[in-house]
Amino acid sequence: MVYYGDLDVSVIDQLPPGRKPIKTMHYYEKSRPQVHQFMKDQLAKGRQIYIVFPLIEESEKLDLLDLQNGYERLLQHFPRPGYQIGVIHGRMKPEDKEDEMKRFSEGKTQILVATSVIEVGVDVPNAAVIMIENAERFGLSQLHQLRGRVGRGADQSYCLLMSGYKLSTQARTRLSTMCETTDGFKIAEVDLDLRGPGDMEGTRQSGGIEFKLVNLASDLPILTAAQTLVTKILDRDPGLGHPENKLLFQYLKIQEAQSPGWSKIS
Repeated sequence: MVYYGDLDVSVIDQLPPGRKPIKTMHYYEKSRPQVHQFMKDQLAKGRQIYIVFPLIEESEKLDLLDLQNGYERLLQHFPRPGYQIGVIHGRMKPEDKEDEMKRFSEGKTQILVATSVIEVGVDVPNAAVIMIENAERFGLSQLHQLRGRVGRGADQSYCLLMSGYKLSTQARTRLSTMCETTDGFKIAEVDLDLRGPGDMEGTRQSGGIEFKLVNLASDLPILTAAQTLVTKILDRDPGLGHPENKLLFQYLKIQEAQSPGWSKIS
């Protein structure tokens, strides 16, 4: 909107018919027995569950739960043959991943243990719970995408965010935002405020752009109003030749001479 002026913002603020807002809760390790019981209650109702881990294998550098150890621990709480657990991650062969997803879609497995490989393209209406381990390690957009794997049917769905006790200020903000809203637009605004928009002239994808007046995260109404006004002026006077637009024309000529060639950026 700022650089090109010809972009519109569309807002879709309603769920598809028959769907309910996903309830999101944040838990620490001490609440794990309570979380496991909740999961068993949901499984008893015939629902299915995703459990997402940030890592496939244990890391010496990161103190995080990993999929392999997490899977072994889950078997202790959800033993066979009463519960069937599937596994899917990025290192698996495509045909193996497809087979595991098919088993889960058909209800042959009740719990699918995964990495963020399930972030997109997965649609199982009967999956009503997603538990995300070490949720503080995921970005807001990724958490929102993962949460979107549930709530695709008519049943009430839940997103359970598990985290460690030591959380940065930004991590607390991300988790509290997820619990407070399911509005992707509000989440995107918080994410923009936390991470910054990056650099349009380079490759930096985060960090702030220091404007003297405008705040890209909170001043969308001002930008929209400015865009509307510019459109009206150009509709009346495309070449800015009217006397009332003389100063505006001179200002734009100076800016054009000083600005980089945006069309040459790739």
